[in-house]
Amino acid sequence: MVSGYSRMIAARMLIEQLLSPPMAVAEAFHDDIDGPGLYAAEERVVSGAVPQRRREFTTVRACARRALAELKFPPAPILPGERGAPGWPTGAVGSMTHCAGYRAAAVAYAGDLATIGIDAEPNLPIRNSGTRDLVTVPEERAWLSELGVRRPEVSWDRLVFSAKESVYKAWFPLTGRWLDFDQAVVTVDPDRGTFYARLLVPGPEIGGSRIRGFDGGWIQRNGILVTAIALTQSAVNVARRIPVDGRPATAPMSAL
Repeated sequence: MVSGYSRMIAARMLIEQLLSPPMAVAEAFHDDIDGPGLYAAEERVVSGAVPQRRREFTTVRACARRALAELKFPPAPILPGERGAPGWPTGAVGSMTHCAGYRAAAVAYAGDLATIGIDAEPNLPIRNSGTRDLVTVPEERAWLSELGVRRPEVSWDRLVFSAKESVYKAWFPLTGRWLDFDQAVVTVDPDRGTFYARLLVPGPEIGGSRIRGFDGGWIQRNGILVTAIALTQSAVNVARRIPVDGRPATAPMSAL
């Protein structure tokens, strides 16, 4: 099997187009069966897992360790904690994601960023209407159909889902609380590659400011959607290129 790492430099990384220093990022498009293995504690986590789950678990942690090494953190186990959130080394914040054909990790010093959230999904529509209604709210569904007709190259409902996943991954380390799909509203800028998630519940305070929503960026390449959020310690979002007309957005719901 071809190593995903050998393809990382062939073109600018997907995740790197959304997140830049002070973050360190790494990604893979294939599982490297000859790459670094797991620590014993990590092995125990996936001891009963099916081979596919074990491979993605291993590769995404290899990505995370590569990113952490850029910041001079020594190699160490990255174990799932509460609600599956990764246990990062003291002094680090980060996020990991994996989907079919893609794994990625982003990390930073805790002194530079308050939180990071990244998510990757296949660029495929959510076929089940019940699932679609579960992960979106009426305000979002009002524009999803129209945008799908105008810009069919992107599965916009899946993008909203991914944005909410990134929001949750950024939210949970700050709050330790669950955030459901209907507790935020996502607005997407289809041309600028940005989104805004407006919280419908009280957000955490960072740097003396109450967080009312999350700005993020998104990209679609080669059948994969990637979304990302990064929040500085002064509560200013940095994982965006251009603000989305001042409007709010949505929230997510699962951790890795």
